[in-house]
Amino acid sequence: MAYILVLNPIILGNAKDKFGHTLDGAELVTATALVAAVMTIIMGVGGNLPLALAAGLGLNAVVAFQIAPLMSWSDAMGLVVLEGLLICVLVVTGLREAVMHAIPQPLKQAISVGIGLFIAFIGFVDAGFVSRIPDIAGTTVPVQLGATGALSGWPILVFCLGVLLTVGLLARKVRGAILISILVMTVVAIVINSIADIKSWGLTTPKVPDDIVAAPKFGLIGDFSLFGAFGETTVITVVLLVFTLILSDFFDTMGTVVGISAEAGLLDEEGKVPNLGRVLLIDGAAAVAGGASSSSSATSYIESAAGVGEGARTGFSNLVTGGLFAVALFLTPLLTIVPMQAAAPALVAVGFLMMTQVKHIDWDKYEIAIPAFLTIAVMPFTYSITNGIGAGFLAFVLIKTVLGKAKEVHWLLWGTSALFVIYFAIDPIQQLFGVK
Repeated sequence: MAYILVLNPIILGNAKDKFGHTLDGAELVTATALVAAVMTIIMGVGGNLPLALAAGLGLNAVVAFQIAPLMSWSDAMGLVVLEGLLICVLVVTGLREAVMHAIPQPLKQAISVGIGLFIAFIGFVDAGFVSRIPDIAGTTVPVQLGATGALSGWPILVFCLGVLLTVGLLARKVRGAILISILVMTVVAIVINSIADIKSWGLTTPKVPDDIVAAPKFGLIGDFSLFGAFGETTVITVVLLVFTLILSDFFDTMGTVVGISAEAGLLDEEGKVPNLGRVLLIDGAAAVAGGASSSSSATSYIESAAGVGEGARTGFSNLVTGGLFAVALFLTPLLTIVPMQAAAPALVAVGFLMMTQVKHIDWDKYEIAIPAFLTIAVMPFTYSITNGIGAGFLAFVLIKTVLGKAKEVHWLLWGTSALFVIYFAIDPIQQLFGVK
């Protein structure tokens, strides 16, 4: 998860609000680490699940590129706080938990598999093993091997060796396989970087930093305006923006919680997550904390599966993870050591571990197999957990209806599917109301 300490400041720090203001990078690192540390520990103590939290990727992009240009940063973060408070209300009323219980078990398993493929794809892309083909190439093929259709360069070699090392250790059932691989390949990357002429490793260059300790900067903590957005844009725009944040946060968390719990073997006989009410309330509180610290909405992290893959089954793992995030407050320069090429093999390995859930889906029963397939396929193909869940839900409701089994669909799934129709049709809806 440590990559978020690099990515979140880059995504938020490179964006400007309506008035051309930017957020300080060092303060963003502090805010990101602080929220991750506090909320991960709270989840461990209160939820007793190996489920860590930090600023959500995708959610931070919505804040940076969709919300901030319409208002000030403090107003934008106020909307994140508002979103988190509304999610907490949904939890307290039991609605959020009821929705999760209404989902058929095979769809929950499909969500887990889809997330596995999604994070494996993230690993391949972030390492440079897979890259997007520039549109100017005039081809209909969206991605390719390496940067030019072939693998080249030392960074890619580090990634490939890391994947081979990780899968080899996993096959040998070596405890700590994923962590061992990351550490070994980081050392290899540092050595290679010191002797080879490498143009770029991406976001992080593997070299020993000049300084190890740096004082945290808390300047962004508490810098938000809860209702300031209503004075900067229309009420309809604010409602739609909050709705987008809630829907993305709601179902990303749902998919993550179910996926991690299933991978850890923690679901009960009915496929329910233990202590779900508390888990969801803490997750909602994390969104509030993220907005209040200007680090964007914090949410449950699918990378928690890395810990589950190493044997984590209780909230004790959160105390370790949260503690390390707290240490990161003072060791910011060390973030420059681990390159993505050394860390990404872990995502590929975890993708494999989560893929094993596919064996529990009845592929001969089309009314569940087709929604499951769409859930699994849409997540990596659209780079979004929420999109995959929405596609699966809509397909499930549709197929049940055409088969004359509409009464078997829980009313909450009907309502949720209706929301997903709005979610997927948000652009024409905005045009209808004259919202840009």
